[in-house]
Amino acid sequence: MKVVEAKIVVLGSQGVGKTSLVVRYIGKMFSKHISPTIGASFFTCNINVDDARVKLQVWDTAGQERFRSMAPMYYRNANAALLVYDITSAGSFAAIKGWVKELQSNVPEAMVLALVGNKCDLDACRAVSRGEASAYAADIGAQYCETSALHDQGIDQVFLNTATSLLQLSATSLVSSLRSYDSVDGEERLPFGNPTEETATHTGKVELPAWNDDRVAHGEMQKTMCC
Repeated sequence: MKVVEAKIVVLGSQGVGKTSLVVRYIGKMFSKHISPTIGASFFTCNINVDDARVKLQVWDTAGQERFRSMAPMYYRNANAALLVYDITSAGSFAAIKGWVKELQSNVPEAMVLALVGNKCDLDACRAVSRGEASAYAADIGAQYCETSALHDQGIDQVFLNTATSLLQLSATSLVSSLRSYDSVDGEERLPFGNPTEETATHTGKVELPAWNDDRVAHGEMQKTMCC
């Protein structure tokens, strides 16, 4: 079995639901009250794609502006990026362009990009059309998907698409930071060192952030907002 190890960074404005997406996928849970990420949270998961396995190191970054200067620490050597915005917030969509510019300026190797419109359960309050988002995704060479962390909608497809693209990227010589090796009879053979994870499934080792009651719910409309 071919094994690919990749680093994926989750970027976007505060409150768009980045942590909720990751926790819903990896931890199979949703909380209405998640405290804002401080710096970044680290998760790992394995995704089986056909006869290969993609091991993802997922870095969930802070969206607050005061942590913006720390972002390069987390997206350095990243092989993929999930660019998350809130479909009810035109400002969060506009902010994605700044993240793309940063990645283009600071990540020299080819990357897999996915534009993710979260909170699609709030379609009645939509501020960013599917057409506009899809056109922008095509312009930057990104996959496009809409998700709902609240309803667990579209998230599996985002990670599967990203893993599949990373597998395809590993077949080229474009990315030196993307590790690829073979597993023989269930035992992984690395060119050096040891594998970062044990076997199987996308619900591997999970490090969950602290839950908090006093912060906004990622995935449902706030009381201060109206349709």
